[in-house]
Amino acid sequence: MKPDEPDHPAGPEGPSADALPSSPAPLCGVPLRERPRETFERMGARHVPDAVLLAILMRSGVRGCNVIELAREILARYGSLSALARASVRELSRIRGVGRVKAQVLHAALELSRRMAEEEREERPRMASPASVAALLRDDVLRLENEVFWVLLLDARHRLLSPPNLVTRGLLDSSLVHPREVFREAVRSSAAAVIVAHNHPSGDPEPSAGDLAVTRKLIAAGRIMDIRLLDHVICVPRDAGTGREYLSLRAAGLLNFEEGSEGCG
Repeated sequence: MKPDEPDHPAGPEGPSADALPSSPAPLCGVPLRERPRETFERMGARHVPDAVLLAILMRSGVRGCNVIELAREILARYGSLSALARASVRELSRIRGVGRVKAQVLHAALELSRRMAEEEREERPRMASPASVAALLRDDVLRLENEVFWVLLLDARHRLLSPPNLVTRGLLDSSLVHPREVFREAVRSSAAAVIVAHNHPSGDPEPSAGDLAVTRKLIAAGRIMDIRLLDHVICVPRDAGTGREYLSLRAAGLLNFEEGSEGCG
């Protein structure tokens, strides 16, 4: 099928909605930089409107309705991508300007998205306790010779949204670990909560005055931003000889974390 030709397949129930003789409305009236592929190149996939992504998949519109207008009409009809994903190929193919081929393309793309989300749900571990945090960071903690500060971004069920974010290296200090750096990715990722962690290469998990000062500052910032700081876990190498692999500031009762949250541990 050529890019500018409409789909006119006929299914067993008869011709699809756009099987009547017609030619797609051209994009010649749309400024070049506002056309779907040019917009995609200019803005990047993460920032283009849903209608642009839909238009790229469909490639062409129908008489009196270019592909961008058609994409907007489809989104308006269903109200959300979730509702669109629930539509069957047969239902989509009956929309004027879509047809069976475009319906299959849309359905396939949305199904791939659903499967990817399912894979991510299965792969993302839940940070249910300080022990789970220590286990996640164990290999890094074992090989590190200097202090490293991590932020774990979590969803509402305390599952990891992404691999641990490294914020800073070196001795933990309130001037180095700023709430802005800690919560920046949390905001971008729409995280519901965070856990922070750092290592003590010395093998002693007891917190320093600096550790406590940094944590107090982060607790206060999290309350303001409505992103809960669930815990601060200090990790040490398993072979340090102390008999402890981590210390949870929440579990130890050393600080007053946000009241009412489930916490980590």
